[in-house]
Order: sequence, then C-alpha cells, then structure tokens
Amino acid sequence: MLSILIPTYNYNITRLVADLHQQAIDSYVDFEIIVMEDGSKLYVEENKIVADFEFCRHIVLENNIGRSAVRNKLADEANYGHLLFMDCDAEVSSEHFVEKYISFCREECVVIGGTAYDPNENNKAYSLRLKYGREREARTAIERDKNNFATFNFLISASIFNRVRFDETIRGYGHEDMLFGHQLHQLGYEFIQIENPLIHEGLDDNETFLKKTEEGTRNLFLLSQTGRYPFLMDESKLLHMFIRINKLKLTRLFALKFDILKSILVKQLCVESPSLLLYDLYKILFLCKTSLTK
Repeated sequence: MLSILIPTYNYNITRLVADLHQQAIDSYVDFEIIVMEDGSKLYVEENKIVADFEFCRHIVLENNIGRSAVRNKLADEANYGHLLFMDCDAEVSSEHFVEKYISFCREECVVIGGTAYDPNENNKAYSLRLKYGREREARTAIERDKNNFATFNFLISASIFNRVRFDETIRGYGHEDMLFGHQLHQLGYEFIQIENPLIHEGLDDNETFLKKTEEGTRNLFLLSQTGRYPFLMDESKLLHMFIRINKLKLTRLFALKFDILKSILVKQLCVESPSLLLYDLYKILFLCKTSLTK
C-alpha cells in the first residue's frame, strides 16, 4: 500500500517517525517507513531506534550522494505502490495526516500536501526564513498554484515516479523539484493539491538562509546555461527578470550594485520583519553578479 520515505541529513528523525508509525498502525494498512541517512555525521546513533519500530528501516549511507540521488535510492528500496516523500525536518500537525494520503493510494496520482509553519515561532534569528515560508510557501490547497510542485511533502505512485525519477546530474543546492515537476507535466500528469501540510521545523538562521539563497540562485543559473532545460527561462520568474535586464544591457550595472549594496541589504534582511521585496532584489542582483563570474 504505502512506503513512507524520508531522506535525512544531520537531523533527529525519531519523533517524526514515531508519529507517522502510530498513525500508519492505526490506519490498518500495509506500510513501511524507510529513513536513509545521506552521509550524516550527527544524530545517526539516536536515529538507529527507527529500526526498532515494526515495518521500519534505517539505512545509513556513509557518503552524501545528494538530494536527487538519495530520493531515487529510497524509491528503489520501497516495496509498495505509493511513495510518500517528506523532508526530515518536518513535524506532523494532524492526527489524520497519513489517513488523508491513504485515500489516494488506489490510483495513479501525484498529490501535494503542503507546508506550514509554527505560528508560535518568532525568533528573530529565523525572521527571514519565517517571513519567506509563511508568505511564499505556507498556502492552502486552494491558494497554491495548481502547477506548483514541492518535494517537502508529496505522494506519488511508484509507477509514475519510475517514469521520471530525479535528475542525479544536478549538483549543488536547489531546483531539483522544479525539474521533476516539469517532467511530470511533460508526461501529462496533473498535481492534486490537498490540505495536509507538515510543519517545517528545521529553520535556517538568516545568515544560513541567505547563503543557501545564493547557492540555489547560482545553481539555477548554471542549470540554465547547460542548454538542457530551456523551460527554466519561462518557469523561473528570477531567470525571466534576468533576461530582461540582460537585454537592456544593465547586467554589469546590477552586478556592481550588488557589490555596493550587499552589506546594507544583508543588514536589512536580518531585522525582525524583513522585506521580501528586498529579498527578491538581493537575488536578482546576485544573479547578475554570478552571470559575470561564472
């Protein structure tokens, strides 16, 4: 019936697995939970308790193989016809989380459950990640773009997954979900958006989030330059804006602005209530800078 697959990197997964396991047991369906440590150095010993749960496995990879490869490997390990993927830094917020997905396990499907954030979390150290998450990610099923695909919390039939799989040639952080979602659309699959979010618990502090933003932006640009993903220019608002700037021959000016304004922008983005418009500006200026230093 259902394989619950959790790629893990340096994160304590025991509470998440315990909650999922109890819900699956209560649902009286055939299931398994597979946790795969992707080269983790932390919490590996603590997470070994996962193997003590009935129908659960804890697999340790000595070396980090990356976000795409580890998901493909988890799918290869799965025994059931529907795969429920989720990130390790998640928390179950509903006692009916597993049950809601089980209702889709009788047909081929791609189902997106969504992302939520703890309303009581207001630590200034995470202000930018929280602001971005709450305003750009934490949307109800009705509010979400029907074409939006995210790997944080989704169900997919194994038969569909094996026609697509994640592109293991992608290196660096970010955008493997965009490519995977595009491939699904190319094959004619639609996404079912449902109200079944997990809470995103593993928040990056502001400095780390900005570093990941730069890494993801750089990776997006490099992917676009390979020529293998022409659709990125249409599907990425950031790349679309960059093309307009480039056509106007303003790229060098924007790159210079990044050098001049970076410290000011970083300071403004680390305040208690940062502006996402400034965050978007940071990304486009950084992209222009990256395009000249590739």
